[in-house]
Amino acid sequence: MTTMTARLHPGDLVEVKSPEEILSTLDTEGTLDHLPFMLEMMEFCGRRFQVSKRVVKTCTSGTKAGTSMRVFRADDVVLLEGLRCSGADHDGCQKACMIFWREAWLRKIVNPAVPARVPAEGKEQLQSRLKTKRDSQAYFCQASEILNATEHMPRRERFTTCLSEIREGNFRVWEMVLTIGTWLVWRTRRILLGAYGRGTNMSTPVESLNLQAGEFVEVKPMEKITETLNKAAHNRGLFFSPDMRLLCGQRQRVEKKIEKIIVDGTGEMRKLHNTVFLEGSYCGCAHGAFGGCPRREYVYWREIWLRRVPNSR
Repeated sequence: MTTMTARLHPGDLVEVKSPEEILSTLDTEGTLDHLPFMLEMMEFCGRRFQVSKRVVKTCTSGTKAGTSMRVFRADDVVLLEGLRCSGADHDGCQKACMIFWREAWLRKIVNPAVPARVPAEGKEQLQSRLKTKRDSQAYFCQASEILNATEHMPRRERFTTCLSEIREGNFRVWEMVLTIGTWLVWRTRRILLGAYGRGTNMSTPVESLNLQAGEFVEVKPMEKITETLNKAAHNRGLFFSPDMRLLCGQRQRVEKKIEKIIVDGTGEMRKLHNTVFLEGSYCGCAHGAFGGCPRREYVYWREIWLRRVPNSR
């Protein structure tokens, strides 16, 4: 059901096709090669955006298999600058995933002076094809279906995908060298010394600050954070990753309280407590994944790792 389209690269200007055109690419599940076109994506039909990266590989997290690196079977997926899922049609999921776009859903714009094509038909038909739940317990979205839409990337392919990242324009050579070097340093450290920041707790402590969007906080010193972690550097199942240490002692603004997210690969809506997003705090994937990942997920911060800055609103 794939339609022919120009191969896209970072920096290209594209237009999201009309609902009618997108509908023609989807199967009865509302997917193209198992990747759903979600209801939250409909608002972008007819609008123009810049391609930020080609998705050569992507990580998954929160699954029963743990974190893993995977590849889409068809090399036809890109990210568009700044477009994240609002979760509005999935009961307010707050994961804010970067949206994956099949090239068949996009049109490359050669002449920006030509007005955008405003979609006029097919909205209701497209909307009726798209679903938000697989059953009463599991949600249906790009996060829930990521394991179906991708396949495991063997270790032997890691170097070739790094070369592909450079060839596709996602990384410059020196950026990829730095990314691989970062992974190597932290991988070696983990083998020799164990998880960074690991604590001694068998049962990790809880603290509630009831933080709200717009408040300023200060990230606690590393030694204080270590006191909240177990031997695997987790606090109640949430990992304090090595890159998060870079914000220790810094003042940050709370973007929003995070209370529920859909888990990769399962569709489960998982509840979170005493957890927030901090503005501009994204996953430092290079610390844990060879060659990094373009998904750029938000980092989750336990309130026990933060202290409120008085009179900060």
